[in-house]
Amino acid sequence: MARKVGFAVGAAVMALMLVFLLISAERTAAQAQSPDTEDVPAGYLPVTVDPAIARDNLILFWDNVALDAIRAEPPGPPMVARILAMVHTAQYEAWSQYNDPAVGTLLGDRFRRPIDEHTLENKNIAVSYAAYRVLVDLFPRRTRTFDSKMVDVLNYDPAVVTTDPSTPEGIGNLAGAAVLFHRRYDGANQLGGYADTTGYRPVNTPDQVVDLNRWQPLRTANGNQQGVCLSGGELITQTYIGPHWGGVLPFALDDGSQITTTAGPIRHPSPEFIAQAQDVISYSAHLTDYGVAISQYWADGPFSEFPPGHWALFSQFVSFRDGHGIDEDARLFLAVNNATFDAGIVAWKLKRIFDSVRPITAIRELFQGQEIVAWGGPYSGTQTIRGEEWQPYQEDCFVTPAFAEFVSGHSAFSAAAAAVLRSFTGSDEFGAYHLYRVGESPVEPNFAPSRSVLLLWKTFTDAADEAGLSRRYGGIHFVEGDLQGRDVGRRAGERVWQKALGFFDGSAPPVADMTAVLNDLLLRDNVYHSLYPQRVVYIPLVGGE
Repeated sequence: MARKVGFAVGAAVMALMLVFLLISAERTAAQAQSPDTEDVPAGYLPVTVDPAIARDNLILFWDNVALDAIRAEPPGPPMVARILAMVHTAQYEAWSQYNDPAVGTLLGDRFRRPIDEHTLENKNIAVSYAAYRVLVDLFPRRTRTFDSKMVDVLNYDPAVVTTDPSTPEGIGNLAGAAVLFHRRYDGANQLGGYADTTGYRPVNTPDQVVDLNRWQPLRTANGNQQGVCLSGGELITQTYIGPHWGGVLPFALDDGSQITTTAGPIRHPSPEFIAQAQDVISYSAHLTDYGVAISQYWADGPFSEFPPGHWALFSQFVSFRDGHGIDEDARLFLAVNNATFDAGIVAWKLKRIFDSVRPITAIRELFQGQEIVAWGGPYSGTQTIRGEEWQPYQEDCFVTPAFAEFVSGHSAFSAAAAAVLRSFTGSDEFGAYHLYRVGESPVEPNFAPSRSVLLLWKTFTDAADEAGLSRRYGGIHFVEGDLQGRDVGRRAGERVWQKALGFFDGSAPPVADMTAVLNDLLLRDNVYHSLYPQRVVYIPLVGGE
């Protein structure tokens, strides 16, 4: 009997080895047929811009500094949009005082300099001090890094705290301070670590679903709220990221409820609710190399800077493609980043209103005890599994984001940015590509996709639509969450663009009365006296002290 068992086990092992060899052979053949950059159609450029190329354009330089800070200390997606909007609004404020007819969103033309001072050198100094002041406030633990950028790279002195508007340093400090004052109590709760201010409590728990229409916090291993995988092995219970965010003060909108959807999410119980879950299962069961590639490429952006940062990088591509300088990019980055900012507020308002269930909860509850055909987990391909075992095509430590489903943030952020890019460039033409290589998926390293996938975006709309679609391939969103997210994002982007045009042509009044703040800054001639009254002397941290 033992010999028969041993023979059976040995035969099974040999069969598995044979299957493995066959799969390996198929993958080798597939890899040999993978596309490469030689297969890129004429007129398309790689979407990645080398930061070294962006060094001479200080709008792009500080954009990359901000993105590095976001990657190092990742907040939630809408917080990223606010960070980038603040940095680039401050830069625009400073730049606008050296441009006619543009006016600042907060400064107006109060500190407009004579035309003979509208030099590239003055603009560079002003936008750098503006960005620096905002970044130090947003990421105080990275002050040494920001000091190093100022001193070692740009040869500027961060200890210059003057608010004298006759100097570019003073203009930059005034611009940065104005943005910080304006955003200090905008509802984001930056000073409280962006923690909830509304008392939100989920209806469901990780162990019990009381209402299948509502969001369920998950309990995952080795993860944190922002999707960065840790290695301690501890179980993390999700906390909703930004339930208060729909109440943050937007840039162009009156509030987060000004743009809404024509209908809410599909509700349980209904045939349509089951059908949308089956649609997600179908994406999972038919997960192609293309599906693998887009689900992971768009997951949090190419280097974990989340969708708002991803579209900031796309804006850098447009700058490089179209030969922009500081004058074009001060305007472009103001508009793009405030578009994603406002879109995030609208999306998070809707997420909080509907508090809607994610696919992982819906599928596991609807098909519990039933067999379904779906992706079976890493390195398993499509399998017949039990419904309660279904999982999205995501890393184990971050199976689903920690906030409600409807509407998709990816869809809203992307559609908003695409709307601005279409308007700014006067065309929908994008002409960018990214080669997602064999085995690059973090879900199945060295295994998926089985061949390289060439992602081509002829238009900005194509890219935005693919970003939304990627969340359905990844098992993160239902179809309505994607499509409605695209719609509200596009409308938010169009509103921001119209608002921005008024500042570009000098016809728009400031969004807030900053007279008292600016007068105090001028009186004290020290940006830190007004921002932080308790801080009398600023000591730079470049020396490590």
